[in-house]
Amino acid sequence: MESPEHISAIIVDDESHARQALKTLLNAHPNIQVLAECENGISAVKAVNDLNPQVMFLDINMPKLDGFDVLELLGDTAPLTVFITAHNDYAIQAFEKNAVDYLLKPVNKDRLLQSVERIAQRVAHETPAQYQAQQQSAAQQMNQPGAPIQRILVRDKGDVYVIATKDITAIEAADDYVVIHTPEASHIKQERLSKLEDQLDSQQFCRIHRSTLINLDFLQGIETEAKETRFAVMKSDNNNPKQYAISRSGYSKLIELL
Repeated sequence: MESPEHISAIIVDDESHARQALKTLLNAHPNIQVLAECENGISAVKAVNDLNPQVMFLDINMPKLDGFDVLELLGDTAPLTVFITAHNDYAIQAFEKNAVDYLLKPVNKDRLLQSVERIAQRVAHETPAQYQAQQQSAAQQMNQPGAPIQRILVRDKGDVYVIATKDITAIEAADDYVVIHTPEASHIKQERLSKLEDQLDSQQFCRIHRSTLINLDFLQGIETEAKETRFAVMKSDNNNPKQYAISRSGYSKLIELL
């Protein structure tokens, strides 16, 4: 199969000089067409959705949304990804077999040539489904086990919401989705409640029912209506505090944490 004549790309980096330097180097490769430059992860997600690039040159260390957060939000819509980092640390080892390539800053033109050649080979010989599967695997490997997550990312059409876990009052299951509640709003995310439970701080979030996780920091009290009919009453800024049913096993877990 012949190499593609044109490969569409976006550059994602929070530093303008880094974006410009990489674009200048890429201009020496006529088969790479840079469609957009993104200064943060949110604009990167929007650019992928709007422009559908074939490759993304993605900085790892960025504020608010880092490169791994961007992959999480994109899921199976992520294009081929070349990671860019200033640090020769665990990211290189973790992505060595999954990403198309990784580049160390400052990017060397000869090293970039190798990366462009790899990109061309992948675009020519792999279907979109194949390289999307590669990116999903890469994103999963970069999700550090053990430490509780501090934020949850939600994509709603073209909008991206970053929800701090400390601001979540409760999370309810709805089939393969969850509804994440905060004092200000509710957001729907395609995720299993059990997976979020494993990722959240077990000392802060309690599974009080098979379909409900609550943040203990927002627990106002427990109401009992019958012998084993209990409800968790959550703090609210209005006069209508939200209540969630507590199962028998959920009550046992709740008492252990309180």
